[in-house]
Amino acid sequence: MIGEADRADVGDFLTRLMRLDPAALVRLRPVAAAGEIWAMLPFRVLVSRRLLKAPPIDVTVAGSDLLAELDRGGGGLTRRDAAWRWPLPSSAGRAVETIPAADVVRLAAAASRTLRTAAAEGVAGRVVGERLVRDALLDHVAIAVTTDDGERIDVPQRMVQAVARMGFLGRVTQGDDAITQSYGDKSVTVRLATGWIGIDCLHGSAWYRPISPLRLH
Repeated sequence: MIGEADRADVGDFLTRLMRLDPAALVRLRPVAAAGEIWAMLPFRVLVSRRLLKAPPIDVTVAGSDLLAELDRGGGGLTRRDAAWRWPLPSSAGRAVETIPAADVVRLAAAASRTLRTAAAEGVAGRVVGERLVRDALLDHVAIAVTTDDGERIDVPQRMVQAVARMGFLGRVTQGDDAITQSYGDKSVTVRLATGWIGIDCLHGSAWYRPISPLRLH
């Protein structure tokens, strides 16, 4: 199912995914001469990584089953095609803005600090539940870019967290803030496809479809 050249990258993708959602499904798709692996994160962001070798068919399986299959080097997988309920972007869309990866790393780390501080000290002197703070942070506009025709595109923190937690930003330093530093000249690209906002990174992409996608094109 997974080509030898893709095994390490897919293994990393699945390991990170299982930390966020042990019950997550993954979808493998052939795309031209290559392929893609897709998953939906618990905070409503689709993540994808390119495969060098195309899978033989478009198939959905449990992420935990595929990870176990990689570990044991063979065996059958139970198809879960009917359980995949999320549409995918119809194309890679168009590039809107390029941003240094280090800036995205810093945004992810700052959100982690804010969550810890709010959980420990409250907000404006009031005790606030961690889940409430986390949901508010995920909806916070982390990056705002403008298209050539003047349309503002708001990239929520949930997308920043997706690319950071899935390891799409490249080599980073792990520390108290989970992700604190990026190396090199890496950058990420904000993209638009019909109804979708995307962040395209060195090692994968994240896609989010806002509740009201009418202005995105």
